[in-house]
Amino acid sequence: MSLKVPKANNIQLFKEGYKVCLWLKLTFIIFDLRFQHISGLEDAVLRNIQAVAELSDLVRTSFGPNGRNKLVINHLGKLFVTSDAATIIREIEVVHPAAKLLVMASQAQESEMGDATNTVIIFAGELLKKAEHLLIMGLHPSEIIKGYELASVKGLEELEKLSSSTLPTPLTYETLATALKPAIASKQYGFEDLLASLVAEAALAVMPANPKNFNVDNVRVVKIMGGSLAGSKVVKGMVFGREPEGQVKKVKKAKVAVYTCGLDIAQTETKGTVLIKSADEMLNFTSGEEKHMEKIFKEIADSGVRVVIAGSTVGELALHYLNRFNIAVLKVLSKFELRRLCRVVNATPLARLGAPTPEEVGHVDIFECIEVGGDRVTVLRQVNPEDEDFDPTESTGEKTRTATIVLRGATSNQLDDLERAVDDGVSVIKALLKDGRLVPGAGATELELAKRVDIYGSGLKGLSQHGVRRWASALEVVPRTLAENALGGAEGNEIVSRLWAKHEAEGGEAWGVDIEEESDGTLDAAEHKIFDSFSAKQWAIKLATEAATSVLSVDSIIMSKPAGGPKIPQQAGNWDED
Repeated sequence: MSLKVPKANNIQLFKEGYKVCLWLKLTFIIFDLRFQHISGLEDAVLRNIQAVAELSDLVRTSFGPNGRNKLVINHLGKLFVTSDAATIIREIEVVHPAAKLLVMASQAQESEMGDATNTVIIFAGELLKKAEHLLIMGLHPSEIIKGYELASVKGLEELEKLSSSTLPTPLTYETLATALKPAIASKQYGFEDLLASLVAEAALAVMPANPKNFNVDNVRVVKIMGGSLAGSKVVKGMVFGREPEGQVKKVKKAKVAVYTCGLDIAQTETKGTVLIKSADEMLNFTSGEEKHMEKIFKEIADSGVRVVIAGSTVGELALHYLNRFNIAVLKVLSKFELRRLCRVVNATPLARLGAPTPEEVGHVDIFECIEVGGDRVTVLRQVNPEDEDFDPTESTGEKTRTATIVLRGATSNQLDDLERAVDDGVSVIKALLKDGRLVPGAGATELELAKRVDIYGSGLKGLSQHGVRRWASALEVVPRTLAENALGGAEGNEIVSRLWAKHEAEGGEAWGVDIEEESDGTLDAAEHKIFDSFSAKQWAIKLATEAATSVLSVDSIIMSKPAGGPKIPQQAGNWDED
């Protein structure tokens, strides 16, 4: 095999003018979109690998419970402080074509599982770094791709055997919270117990008779600034961060009408001029409209409706008659929230202003305005028989279809990050309800797979065995990154060495990284009940391998100049001033 030395190339990862500030080092990475044709091993393949490695290293330090936060300011000037890889790669707007393949793989993982997006990026990046050494030594990309595909098939077979436990049925609060803790700890280490209990409580409140029909959209989050996370709670129903428009603030066991149109006087298409000659004419000018509005809201009140939800504006005249007929009114401007609310109260949204039919009316047990941390919020909820405040005379007997987690925090950035952790937790529940198998966490599964696939690769003949063994060694990146982020680089290597020794011993399949380093930096993940979702691991391995082989199979990059005419000249400032 001949030694190939790569050329030094600038890596073009982000948009033009993009700035990456890591500690005190300021790097400008510029991407020129004029027509270019890049081909060959040194120009195309190794350049792509370098770009992917840059992206992988960017999110690698954010992996695991001790992952560092990234401070990202997107093109709209919005600030994000998070260690969530899905949010980071979405907001930095990667434009390099090879790095985009990794981004798309992680987005597929996010939509399919809702977790382990960072695993996909760092594993695919490590696979390509390992492939770079083989390419420089003279191996053809097709041999490496073949080896990676063989290793992926073998790794997934062995992963099936490592599934040591399943999510117990029927579901209980304790078992669900235990299964959620590792996923939430990777985003909010230190708060995993509280957040896992909140998510488990909210999920069980809306769990259907067949758990496989669980809908992640039924668990909502409302963020109220102030207080601390300990003040967060679950409300069985929907919470809106505003108070009702009218005077009526609390209603029990009421019929609900939902309108997508505005509750106001209809505007005419044309404008006209009216000449008023006397005081009587002025008094009678709007009487027709008032009588018409009164008739409409009297019909609504006569139909038994005591709560009205408006999807648009509420006029002053309409509000007057709603107060007069003792009807509570809440304005909900988001069509998504309106859709969820219709599911909660079992109502049909109406595009016309008028009395609803019995089939279109919804029902709610309690509609009330309460105060949370100095903010007035409106709650719509159904009272379940197991609730403390259950009263048969005030309940419709329907189980709530939506639960809301009310999060408290000091800053909006902290609340946003807590919301992302809750979303990941809910997604993990959805994945576990589809496939309840669990595998040991803390990097134990990846190290055991690395050991077994390496043994398999040693028994193969031909050049593809090098690809198989490099795929196995790339899996080490997960426990190593966990250890490095928690304890530092030198200590991390020592811990990985100790883990290899324990996995070589009989019955050491579940040994992983102890990020708190209570003894020698290793622990038995099964004994400490640290489990990861089997299906999340399975998808991560599949997608990372596919992304890596896709990048390796590219031998030419062709980029054309962006379409469009010349730029419009900018107007000079203060042109209208003397």
